[in-house]
Amino acid sequence: MWLAFENVHGRRLWVAVGYYSPGCDGSDWSKMGWWQLDPGQSATVLWTTNRFAMFFAEDDAGAQWAGDIVTAVPSGAFDWCWNTASSDSEDVGMRTLDSTNAWAPWVSTIKLS
Repeated sequence: MWLAFENVHGRRLWVAVGYYSPGCDGSDWSKMGWWQLDPGQSATVLWTTNRFAMFFAEDDAGAQWAGDIVTAVPSGAFDWCWNTASSDSEDVGMRTLDSTNAWAPWVSTIKLS
């Protein structure tokens, strides 16, 4: 399935995702970001056949779409193994997504409002 995000919120958003990546530096997960989405914009960010993925989003005023799966993310663009961090990283909580039809060739769009 393709994973996409749509900004239906009134402010600019930044989105990061976590995805299944077996054997990535001792973990089975990786993370990447940031996609900048202005109001009304959408972006297709990931192809996965795994049932689970994760995401974190925030706007430029501090609102967050978060969960309880914590990982370190930097302020700039990244594509890292799950346990990677750097001196400019901060911990964020990612929200789990569960798709029972992840193998299907369609786009699953998460609307952030």
